[in-house]
Amino acid sequence: MIPVGLNHFLILSAILFSLGIFGIATRKNAIMILMSIELILNSANINFVAFSKFNGFNIDGQIAALFVIILAAAEVAIALAIVLNIYQNYKHIDVDEIDNLKE
Repeated sequence: MIPVGLNHFLILSAILFSLGIFGIATRKNAIMILMSIELILNSANINFVAFSKFNGFNIDGQIAALFVIILAAAEVAIALAIVLNIYQNYKHIDVDEIDNLKE
């Protein structure tokens, strides 16, 4: 059985981060962009917890991950309200076609 080390967590985090960046760069749907942002935040959480575990079991990484989870929940609540407002006004959520939000 292969022991799971810090490198395994960092590789997983890098893969999730790369998928999140790819999703932000290629998607036009606002919901998919929000999901990609969540992938990036989850990759940061994996890094926080992994460094905390392999650095003497400090609680600092878990506390930072908890703050990131709270930030992600607030981001989702606000972003979904914005997406619903965009859909109500434009009847679609393609971010490339929305150019005037001043109304």
